[in-house]
Amino acid sequence: MNESAAGAGPVPGFAGAAGHRPAGAAGAGHDASTASAADTPTDTLGDLRTALGDRLLTDADSLAAYAVDSSRAQPEGLPLAVVRATSTGDVSTALAWAHARGIRVSVRGAGTGLSGGAVAYAGGLVVSLEAMNRIVDIDVDNRLADVEAGVITADLDAAALAHGLFFPPDPASAQLSTIGGNIATNAGGLRCVAHGVTTDVVAALEIVLADGRVMRTGTRTRKNTTGYDLTSLFTGSEGTLGVITAATVRLKPVLPGQPRTFRASFDDIEDAGRAVTAIVSGPAAPEVLELIDARSVEIIEAFHPSGLPSPGAAMLVGQTVGFAALDTAEAIAALCREHGAAETEISDSDSLLEARRLANPALTAQGLRVSCDVGVPVAQLATVFRGIGELAERHGRRIAVVAHAGDGNLHPTVEAGESPKEYAAAELVIDDITRLALSLGGTISGEHGIGSVKRHELPWQQDAVALDVQRAIKAALDPRGILTPDRSI
Repeated sequence: MNESAAGAGPVPGFAGAAGHRPAGAAGAGHDASTASAADTPTDTLGDLRTALGDRLLTDADSLAAYAVDSSRAQPEGLPLAVVRATSTGDVSTALAWAHARGIRVSVRGAGTGLSGGAVAYAGGLVVSLEAMNRIVDIDVDNRLADVEAGVITADLDAAALAHGLFFPPDPASAQLSTIGGNIATNAGGLRCVAHGVTTDVVAALEIVLADGRVMRTGTRTRKNTTGYDLTSLFTGSEGTLGVITAATVRLKPVLPGQPRTFRASFDDIEDAGRAVTAIVSGPAAPEVLELIDARSVEIIEAFHPSGLPSPGAAMLVGQTVGFAALDTAEAIAALCREHGAAETEISDSDSLLEARRLANPALTAQGLRVSCDVGVPVAQLATVFRGIGELAERHGRRIAVVAHAGDGNLHPTVEAGESPKEYAAAELVIDDITRLALSLGGTISGEHGIGSVKRHELPWQQDAVALDVQRAIKAALDPRGILTPDRSI
């Protein structure tokens, strides 16, 4: 049974039709030039204002607020206007208008991204999806949810929970981040070790292309081998290929039984790394498995005292679910002791995970402001933790590390003052951490995306042919280069 009747498309009830080209949309033959702020004075907005009314914002406060996201990237200037879309039709109108004029467009959900993907362009157009926040349908029988792109991650999870289901991806910003933003960056979170990342739960998308045409990808079925996998192509594309306005996502059932949390303290990071490898390669499957270095634990405890003991080197924190949650937690604790854990604890409280989720604000409050997102093979966790410690000594800066240990995704955060010089120095440390991860067979981004912050690192991981292929796809879908230019690829 469903909360509301499902339509024929992936997300019922949305404006726009597949293949539709709105009035005023230019063809693919335009050159790739884009307009500057000087070419697009506010008085050129008349026809867009007529179409959008009060959904077009041009006041100074709005322009300043929508110019930035949560990253350290800074805008080159204020945008020309903000489109606070309430429908796919609004997005289509805005993109057709921008495409016809060669005006650059940045796309924004809640602005929680950490890679600079939503930072505005000077004289550009910001398309905000925050007001497109309807949960259209919870299809219990098929375990699907039809949502607009601006739905808050935690709100979808809560709506699903009312039906005994949940939305698996859970980024640390779940209380603020949007589903559209999660899809655009292929976000992850604490539950990735058990459920994968966002791409693993996206069934179908509604997308507005650069010229304003609306396209739908995917199906509501479990299997689909029809044509290219466009749903996967747009997932993680960071707004460079089209604007995701709605999605059909897969839900999972909440397992019965009391969840259990566990922790294990290690005096040696090598022991902690071996324990993680043993857990991930063994039969005891946790839903959450996080590794937190001693500095992070101490800072989190000072920020929000909860009686968290300080480990010698690192603390492993996790959760198990289902009827066998206690047995699984006990098996994991035993593995940790076998691999040198100085202390283990099992609890039915969520306080350990709540403490883990406080890492970002706690570190920021202590002056550790510049973070990154890298990944390594799980068996290399101890090596990368040790290497980051050596980099901290070499650069003379504090670095704290928290990691989604179960999938080898780390978030090192570097100490930095508030001056541009301090941030530049911290960026050099981040670059060294990234090179370290790559030397261990890793990746420059596990879940935050590339945006503008990490774009210079992309050639470190991908060869020229791979970059050419991606840029050819970009050029085919966005020949004028208006959608999030000079970001990601």
